[in-house]
Amino acid sequence: MSEFLVDADTLANARFGTSQLTETVSALKLLRAPVEPWFRPWKDAHSAAFQAAVAANPVWKALLDSAFGRSWVADFLTVPPLEPDLTLEAELAYLTSLDDDHIRADLSVVRTPLPSVLVSSSGLAAEAAELLRWVWRTTVEPDWPRRLRVLQADIVSRTSRLSEQGWSGVLRGLGPDVRWLGDGRIQVNRWDYPVTDVRGRDLMFIAAHTQRVNVSWRLPDRFALTYAVTGIFATTATPGEPLVQLLGRNRARILVEAAEPVSTTLLVATTGLSLATISDHLRVLTDAGLLERRRSGRSVLYWQSDTGRRVAQRPG
Repeated sequence: MSEFLVDADTLANARFGTSQLTETVSALKLLRAPVEPWFRPWKDAHSAAFQAAVAANPVWKALLDSAFGRSWVADFLTVPPLEPDLTLEAELAYLTSLDDDHIRADLSVVRTPLPSVLVSSSGLAAEAAELLRWVWRTTVEPDWPRRLRVLQADIVSRTSRLSEQGWSGVLRGLGPDVRWLGDGRIQVNRWDYPVTDVRGRDLMFIAAHTQRVNVSWRLPDRFALTYAVTGIFATTATPGEPLVQLLGRNRARILVEAAEPVSTTLLVATTGLSLATISDHLRVLTDAGLLERRRSGRSVLYWQSDTGRRVAQRPG
């Protein structure tokens, strides 16, 4: 398993935030890999355009084929931001500063030999940046305001948990393989890599719409752990009055917001209701057959059953 070695200063200065580059690279991964059911509508909407764009650019195709391994992504795609909540262009400044030898060296960690087009071509950093811009503009940016609300709600919920449960409680919720081991050690995944010494360095937790926890760094002193939020396609619609009269305003809102899988953490953050209240409403809605539930790591996700969808969508 992989571990971060941290000290009190690391945790005292650790921050939660968002990253448009991380969100874009996460989208790129989703476009290339099998996805959970709740990502499927988004992927289906963009797959054809993505495949056509990649097919039209041999360098893009070679970069994608070479940059993503089973347990490793080329470093130039995963450098954490200098601070949270920067724009994509601000984050791309580092990538576009790299020369071709640097790009090839990062790719060679993932795959060798490299495709001939990457050996013979120049301007690889510019090509990689343009690929990321395409993914951002086409698949992420149109939905960014709503995505950002989901990310920010998740961050608020987790930072609130910090005051109640400490870092051990926060880390338990970040992913199935993330946990506090004691003695200043954080398990970040199950891959067999050497311990990373983050003592006295900057550590950032990046909320993103991804399927698994990822680790990244900007050596020598900046490290990040990207974790998955739920509710990527949570609706912002308000429940109709007939539904409110049937279920009550809070249960109606929860049912509507569960159009796609949501966690109790997200519902607490977006509704302002207490965890106990949310849990009670979810139990009633599930017992009534209006919601389905499934455990995902340490979280439990809820979404509308077929019956719940018909009830929620019935015209008022």
